[in-house]
Amino acid sequence: MTEKIRFTKMHGCGNDYIYINMMEHAIADPQAAAIAWSDRHKGIGSDGLVLIDRSPVPEADFSMRIFNADGSEAMMCGNASRCIGKYLYERGLTTKTEIRLLTLSGVKILSLQLNDDIVESVTVDMLEPVFENTTQYIASRSTGRGMFVSMGNPHYVIFTDDVDQVGESGKILEHHPAFPQRCNIEFARIEEDARIRTRVWERGSGITLACGTGACATAVAAVLTGRAERKSWIVMDGGTLTIEWRKSDNHVYMTGPAEFVFDGEIETAKLQTT
Repeated sequence: MTEKIRFTKMHGCGNDYIYINMMEHAIADPQAAAIAWSDRHKGIGSDGLVLIDRSPVPEADFSMRIFNADGSEAMMCGNASRCIGKYLYERGLTTKTEIRLLTLSGVKILSLQLNDDIVESVTVDMLEPVFENTTQYIASRSTGRGMFVSMGNPHYVIFTDDVDQVGESGKILEHHPAFPQRCNIEFARIEEDARIRTRVWERGSGITLACGTGACATAVAAVLTGRAERKSWIVMDGGTLTIEWRKSDNHVYMTGPAEFVFDGEIETAKLQTT
C-alpha cells in the first residue's frame, strides 16, 4: 500500500525547502527522497529536504535534519531554521517564542518576532564562528584571497567586484582538493550603508537565492578583513538578512523572514498540491 506523505514548502529569502513533520510521517530513505522531490521538473522542486522531529535530548525542544538537492546531508541551514520556527509556532506545535532547535552543529536558539500571532521574522543564535587557515585560490576571474569561516558548516568567502562569477567559479571551488568534504562558496562585494552584496554557491545544491550560514560567514569575514562593522545587511539574490556578530558573547545573530509557499501530498512518483 502506498503512503501519502504530507509536506509543506517554505522559503527564507528564496532559499526553498520541502518540510516534513516526522511526528506524523517516517521517511525511510531521506537521501533518495531529497533527490527525487527536489527535482524542479519531475518533483516538488526545492533546494532540499528538511525533516522536523521531536528532540531526542532534553537540551532542545525539536530537531532538524537537512538534505541537499543531491541527497547529501548538511550540518545546518540558517534559512531553514527560521522557517522551522515559523512552522512550529503557526502550525500549533509549540506556543514558545524562543525555541531550542537541535542540529548536527549544535543547539540553535530561535527567537520569534510576532505580529498578531503571525511570525514576521526570526532571529537565530548561530553561535560562534570557527576559523581555519586556507591556501590562496584563484577561481577563474577571482584573484583575491578568500577566507574560511565555519558557521556549523564550511564556507569560503571571496571579496570581489565580480559576484556574478558564482556560476563559473562556485562549482570549481566547491570541489577544490583543499575541501575534502566540499565547501559552500560566497562571492561578496562591499556597498554603501553597511550593505554587502553576496551571491552563493551551496555545496550539493549549486546557486541558491540565499544562504543563512553563508550570510553569517560573509559578515564575519568582512569584519575580520576590516571591510565592515559588526552589524551588516547581506543582500542576496532572494532577499536581505541582518547579521550581527556581538562582542558580548562572540555569537553571530541572524535575523530575517520566513514564508509558507504551499502544502501538498506526494505519493510515490505522483504529486498533488493543495
